[in-house]
Amino acid sequence: MAKRRAVGNPLALAVLSGLLLEPMHPYEMGRRLKETGKDRNIKYNRGSLYMVVEQLRKAGFIAEQETVRDTARPERTVYALTEGGRAELYDWMRELVAEPEHEYPRFGVALSLLGVLEPGEAVELLGTRLVALDREAAEITADTAQAKAQGLPWVFLVEEDYRLALIEAERRFVSTLIDGLKAPEYLRAWQEALGEGTPWSAPER
Repeated sequence: MAKRRAVGNPLALAVLSGLLLEPMHPYEMGRRLKETGKDRNIKYNRGSLYMVVEQLRKAGFIAEQETVRDTARPERTVYALTEGGRAELYDWMRELVAEPEHEYPRFGVALSLLGVLEPGEAVELLGTRLVALDREAAEITADTAQAKAQGLPWVFLVEEDYRLALIEAERRFVSTLIDGLKAPEYLRAWQEALGEGTPWSAPER
């Protein structure tokens, strides 16, 4: 079972990981998240980043190291990783890598209730999803190829390889699902249970 973390936002893990390399101020943390492409997997904005930094400070995982004063810019507080933060980083990483966790993706919710849709409409919608998956896969492939050509080591792109593998697996699943929805036996069963004229029939689009 996953531990209850003092700061459970995944952005906190990225901050701790970044500070493992060297002390930084929040602006630099955000810049590096973008440079390394981690912002594709970890949602954040300036406000949420500063909020997480403050939460980590209160939890004792990071500490203020110095305040940088520059006449051209506002004061910036540089934070460093504490021993407690280092221990939290490695404990959290080991948990995430080793222990599968059941998640509740929105598509899973839709699949659990797919039978309420008319089969032809479900097939059409899933076809639209396939087009979107193909587009996303092409973008990931192009982005990773460019990053590798620029010399970025493969280990810093492994999360993109994972995303691509998930997309490819989902595409195969959706294609098989479409075939099942077109099967005559499913069409007959759906018509009997939820077809036109039943109390559960869907409204017209």
